[in-house]
Amino acid sequence: MHVISRKRLKEAAEKHSDLAAPLDAWYRIATKAKWANLADVRKTWASADSVEQYTVFNIKGNDYRLIAEINYLTGRVFLRYVLTHAEYDRGRWKK
Repeated sequence: MHVISRKRLKEAAEKHSDLAAPLDAWYRIATKAKWANLADVRKTWASADSVEQYTVFNIKGNDYRLIAEINYLTGRVFLRYVLTHAEYDRGRWKK
């Protein structure tokens, strides 16, 4: 998969220092993956869930949420948000 853009991951890691390693691991896994649908994503990342047009990944033991839009036809993963669990629960990211 082609992840767009890694810059968002780096920004989140700068904001939350404990996120650098988990986000790097997610990035390495995602770039090597060949996901065709959510079922394929869940084979790699069991906790992934679909919320509207987004795929939500639990990061660092569910402390953070990575929210992405995945275009399975083009093989692109568009990173939208990296949020703490509390920020995610507020739901503002859906608007």
